[in-house]
Amino acid sequence: MSFGPDGWGDQIASGVLVTMGLALATLPFGLILGFFLALAKQSDEWPLRMAAEIYTTIFRGLPELLTLFLVYFGLQIGVRQLVTALGYESAFEINSFIAGMIALGVVFSAFASEVFVSAFKAIPQGQYEGGDALGLRRSQTMLKIILPQLIRIALPGLGNLWMILLKETALVSVIGLPDILRQAGIAARVSKEAFLFFGIACLLFLVLAIISSIVIGFIERRVGETPVSA
Repeated sequence: MSFGPDGWGDQIASGVLVTMGLALATLPFGLILGFFLALAKQSDEWPLRMAAEIYTTIFRGLPELLTLFLVYFGLQIGVRQLVTALGYESAFEINSFIAGMIALGVVFSAFASEVFVSAFKAIPQGQYEGGDALGLRRSQTMLKIILPQLIRIALPGLGNLWMILLKETALVSVIGLPDILRQAGIAARVSKEAFLFFGIACLLFLVLAIISSIVIGFIERRVGETPVSA
């Protein structure tokens, strides 16, 4: 576990950075997409509602590993076939980090949309009517009145989804991304010390989970202390 050419410390540390980088890159993508999915589910336009429900059903139902394979392999094949159909040759390859972010992001967004929908339903209709009475546009009402309350209500559920996302980043090791699990696996095979390195991987994920719990708890307390305009 020493650092330098004689140990695996550098590789394990880089795996931690990759894992955290992937989770942090996936989070805003999944949150934004999940928020718009929640809006679509409450739209007056039935095609939007239907599309959002179909999307959610698919990505909540598919195993995350299968979704990852569909994005990593299927997207490459699809793009190549499309380019070939247009009369060109292509050696298109999707980056494993981007594939992992897209795959984990769409799954995260499907679950996050349900959290947002529940939060929307918990906000009284009078909050919207109050914004109208103040002469605010619907976008201003959403930004100044609804969104602060929505974040406060949805935060516990989103915090749980973040913890799940953090664990699911281990799946990207199967497509070659050098995260914690992949680096630990390589070290275990080369050194023949499987228990040591997989045990270290377990501890690292637990440490990340503990740190995340502390940060989420701090954010929940701060959000709970923040007054909401009505």
